[in-house]
Amino acid sequence: MSLKDVVSDDRPIKASFEFFPPKTAEMEEQLWRAVKRLEPLAPAFVSVTYGAGGSTRDRTHATVKRIVEETSLRPAAHLTCVAATRSEIDDVVRGYWQAGVRHVVALRGDMPEAGASYAAHPQGYASTPELIEGIRAIAPFIVSVSCYPERHPDSPSLEHDIALLKRKVEAGASRAIGQFCFDSDAVARLRDAAAKAAISVPIIPGLMPSTNFKGVARMAARCGASIPAWLSQLYDGLDNDLESRRIVASAVLAEQVQELHAHGFDQFHFYTLNQADLTYATCRILGLVPKDLS
Repeated sequence: MSLKDVVSDDRPIKASFEFFPPKTAEMEEQLWRAVKRLEPLAPAFVSVTYGAGGSTRDRTHATVKRIVEETSLRPAAHLTCVAATRSEIDDVVRGYWQAGVRHVVALRGDMPEAGASYAAHPQGYASTPELIEGIRAIAPFIVSVSCYPERHPDSPSLEHDIALLKRKVEAGASRAIGQFCFDSDAVARLRDAAAKAAISVPIIPGLMPSTNFKGVARMAARCGASIPAWLSQLYDGLDNDLESRRIVASAVLAEQVQELHAHGFDQFHFYTLNQADLTYATCRILGLVPKDLS
């Protein structure tokens, strides 16, 4: 499928965007530039991440609350099981509902210590399915969860991942957002395996704009995503050539959108890293036209 085919295809396309809460005033300005740039594309939702061990809880809540109050966007707040009691997590959930948030991305989460093995809090939620049940017991949130085209790094097999995803859906999840993956065939295989296991919720591919290739490679190593040799070769020798990296990243992202669209996907989740240009351009390729918000 060519770009011409993608643009002329009349299948309705939905996009969603992920942001992370800013640590500094400068980063906050960058975040809100990205939010305002992408808002006219009318995404299905935007998610805001939650740091390892709940380390960004207050900043996540503040960012989500501001999105509710100052934009037309529908925010989804990330929430994890790590390093908190059920009571503490339930208080966060109630706070989101009171702030006008109606969508939560429920995740197991990572430990506060980098590289530490996961351990549930003794008085906390032991697993993502338990967390989902707790969220849904408090209020009728929409709940999204994660899925892994190349296997979660702590999982023994893809079959185990599929079984866990099914338990998440049975607990109340209504969509699964994919970890970023540069192998479009792997994403399609995950969707097909989920369907075979009678998992009927949408599987939404996660897309990572790769301008900062070294940074993406570090993230990939932590989350078990593979970096294909051809992708490394494209960025070889471009460490000090930002403009060329941007061109390469645009081509890579456009090609993956074409591949996934040809596989039948019509929903896409962009890990924006609080930068808008690549995501905006790719959404235009998908046929999303900005709306006048004036």
